[in-house]
Amino acid sequence: MMNFSERFAVINSGLAMLGRFARSQPRFFLIMIGAAWGVVYEMLHPSSWRRTVIIEFRRNLRQLVGSGFFSVVVVAVITGLGLVSQAVYWLGFAGMSQMTGSLLSSVLLREIAPILVGVILLGRSGMLMLTEMGTLTTSGRLKTLNGMGIDPFLALVVPRTIATTVGGVTLGTFFSVIALGMGYVACWMKGIVTSSIWSFIFDVINSMQPGDYIGIPLKFLLSGACVGLCCCLSGMDVTAEDNLTTFMPRGFARGIMSILVINVVIDVILGSF
Repeated sequence: MMNFSERFAVINSGLAMLGRFARSQPRFFLIMIGAAWGVVYEMLHPSSWRRTVIIEFRRNLRQLVGSGFFSVVVVAVITGLGLVSQAVYWLGFAGMSQMTGSLLSSVLLREIAPILVGVILLGRSGMLMLTEMGTLTTSGRLKTLNGMGIDPFLALVVPRTIATTVGGVTLGTFFSVIALGMGYVACWMKGIVTSSIWSFIFDVINSMQPGDYIGIPLKFLLSGACVGLCCCLSGMDVTAEDNLTTFMPRGFARGIMSILVINVVIDVILGSF
């Protein structure tokens, strides 16, 4: 039989483990919220846009759009040839061709496009940011920058997050236009669609709900912002025991989770109105 002090020690250790688990789960989420507010705050202050910050922003934006454009084009072409043409074909086969615009706007533009663009950003550029920030952290260079009076958050995190935000909107627009265009071309070559491409795109746009004009660009914007911010913070969050095999899967999982959460939250918010 355990005495009172032994029971108290066991209960205390159990509560301590429960507390550590409860604190560890929302920890990174709270860091993301605070860092997001910091990015918005610094972005709106002209004094934050020093030459080094502008150079870092331009460099990352060129890398994002340049490296991601080809991937977006390939994925958009495959999506257009597969999803759009098949949707138009089967709706016409079922005598429901009038629902083509509604289906494409609700499935392709609202749901699939933001997730695919976010995954492309994460794989093509987010992992590079994660590796760079993780290497800087483990090598002690971030502490060196702090010692030199350079704020790593302002010099590295802010420009990269803004670059991924702009890149998400840009690549998302390219993806949507190319996917719809290739879907129309595939249907036109098969004789499924006889109207002009402008009528096809007008039907898609006309079937969109008022909230889609806000929700779709907002998904592209926030998905890109979450990819940049999550990868940078995951790289800065590594410890001395971490290496590429440990912090890269963790950062990738966080990035995917942030993309999915953003899309679900926006759908829930817009669906409630």
